[in-house]
Amino acid sequence: MAKKMNPRFKECRRLGLNVCGHPKAMNRAKPGSSRDDKRLSNYGKQLLEKQRLRAYYGVLEKQFIGYVKEAKKSKDQTGYALIKILESRLDNLVYRLGFASSIRQARQMVVHGHIKINGQKIDIPSYRVSPGDEISLKEKSRNVKLFKENFLSSFPNQYPYLEKDENNFSGKFIRFPEREEVPIEIEDQLVVEFYSQTV
Repeated sequence: MAKKMNPRFKECRRLGLNVCGHPKAMNRAKPGSSRDDKRLSNYGKQLLEKQRLRAYYGVLEKQFIGYVKEAKKSKDQTGYALIKILESRLDNLVYRLGFASSIRQARQMVVHGHIKINGQKIDIPSYRVSPGDEISLKEKSRNVKLFKENFLSSFPNQYPYLEKDENNFSGKFIRFPEREEVPIEIEDQLVVEFYSQTV
């Protein structure tokens, strides 16, 4: 399975945005050292937003292009449709529910078989979760200190489109999120514009 292995904090500083969600990611960022969006050309701004969105979800380019093509066929606005696709990935929802402290850790948990969907083990990070599906931590994995601390220390029901059940180490994907409910600082339209001529 192909995956991104570049240094997370360095990537955040390069993109000028905390895309990994770690509280210390931007500590070493010097004023004026990150890219200044105002100085970029239109193409540069589009490229930067595309790179930021990919980095948020840890998705490689080939797979990302597939998502863009799918989003263009949606009845929803293309940018919003793309966000909905990315948010419904299993690794992302494992992260959002608090089982993991980062997308990378969530992906590793899925690959190693710690996560179940509706009681069935799923080890594919890009698996698309449907509204109504229940995501749970495998019974044996509930004794792993790291997973337990992650889940119990994160805020319950932080996202209105998710429902967290701390007693059963599980959560439910209630519905697709509204765009304003997704905690990412991205101008979706610029990403769509970047691919408008090539996809």
